[in-house]
Amino acid sequence: MLQAQRNKYLETTIQTASPAQLLIMLYDGAIRFSKMSIEALNQRQMEEANRNLLKVQDIIREFMVTLDQTSPVSEGLMRLYEYFLQRLMEANMKKEVEPIQEVLGYLVDLKETWIQAAKHASQVASHS
Repeated sequence: MLQAQRNKYLETTIQTASPAQLLIMLYDGAIRFSKMSIEALNQRQMEEANRNLLKVQDIIREFMVTLDQTSPVSEGLMRLYEYFLQRLMEANMKKEVEPIQEVLGYLVDLKETWIQAAKHASQVASHS
C-alpha cells in the first residue's frame, strides 16, 4: 500500500514539475546511481555496479537528446556529456571507481549550476 502511494506521489511530482525541476531530478538520479555504483564496486558486487552505471549512462544520454541545440552552451555541454559516457564506460570495463568519482564531481557541480540558473530564471520571471 505504501509503495503504491509513493509511486502515485512520484508520478504526480514528475507530471507537475517544470523542465528545470525535471532536469534537477535527473541529476539527482545520476548522482544517486553513481554513488551506488561506487559502493557496489567497493563491495565487489560487479553486477550491481554495472546495473547502476548503465542507469547513469541512460540519464546522460537523456541529457544529450534533450539538449537545446540553439543554446550557446549546448556544444560545450554535449562534449562534456560525451566525456562522461566515455569515463563511465571505462569505469565499467576496468571495474575502477576513480572515473565514476570524477564524473560524480562534475554531476554535483552541474546540478548546483542548474539549481542556481532555475532560481535566477524564476526571479527574473517574477519581476516581469
